[in-house]
Order: sequence, then structure tokens, then C-alpha cells
Amino acid sequence: MVKTKLIEARRNRGYSQEYMANFLNMDVSNYNRRENGQIKISTEHWQIIAKELKVPLENIYEAEENLIFIFNDNSTGNGNIVNNYSLPQEVLDSFKNRVYALEE
Repeated sequence: MVKTKLIEARRNRGYSQEYMANFLNMDVSNYNRRENGQIKISTEHWQIIAKELKVPLENIYEAEENLIFIFNDNSTGNGNIVNNYSLPQEVLDSFKNRVYALEE
């Protein structure tokens, strides 16, 4: 999935893919694959990128297309785990509050 929010934020700052690749200590083609959704962007890189672009993480973050199940014991999985994801606690709390409100 193409990371359109990320691309827009990068362009708004006037940064090239080459600039971001150098900043993240990777080659341009590697960074390009991340923006184009061919390679997963790690949570750590999302945070670093947001800081460099001077935007809140939620303004640029776009989830991967993989489905994730979150169980009561905070473990994640779908029986065929390839990637491990973590959500910030405030995001998880927000989802839980929304579900509770919908159930009411």
C-alpha cells in the first residue's frame, strides 16, 4: 500500500527521497520501496521520520494491509504470524473506548 500521507508530508517539507534515504542511512531504492509499500516501515522508523518531518506520527502513519488480532492477554497473531506489530497504548485505549461506546 503506497504511503500517500508520508509522501505528501515529505514533499511539503521540500525533502527528496534521497534526503530521507540519507537521513535514515539507507539507499534511495530501499527508501522508495518503503514509500511504495513494498517493504514494511518499522515502528522505530515511523517515529524517526515523523520527528524529521516535524509532524505528529498519526499525520503520516498508514497501517500495513495485514490483519492483526489482539487478544485479551495483549498477545497478537493470526495463527500464521510473519510480522510482529505493536500499537501505542493510547491507540489501543482509543479503540477499546470506541468499541465500548458502540456496544452501549
